[in-house]
Amino acid sequence: MANDPSAGINEADRTEIEAAVFRRLVEHLRARTDVQNIDLMNLSGFCRNCLSNWYQDAAAEKGIELEKGDAREIVYGMPYDDWKARHQSDATPAQMAAYEKARPDRQE
Repeated sequence: MANDPSAGINEADRTEIEAAVFRRLVEHLRARTDVQNIDLMNLSGFCRNCLSNWYQDAAAEKGIELEKGDAREIVYGMPYDDWKARHQSDATPAQMAAYEKARPDRQE
């Protein structure tokens, strides 16, 4: 088995590094409003909504109640409905076909 390159990083530093990476990813996604969530889903299997759900789940694991809308605002940088009105376009038939094809939970 290969050596774990993060083995020499203590837990506190690892947490700080991971938090910084998350913040950078969120800032990148906020800046790339041209990239639609369906494009992210089709390419990577997750999107901004997934990140906000994971954020909400992690908060719950720490005993912190976080509303879905609040978690989305943390990721989107604004209320979700505002982001959708400003930046979200309707999915094209090609995007929807790719989404349906790539969905791991699809029925065969």
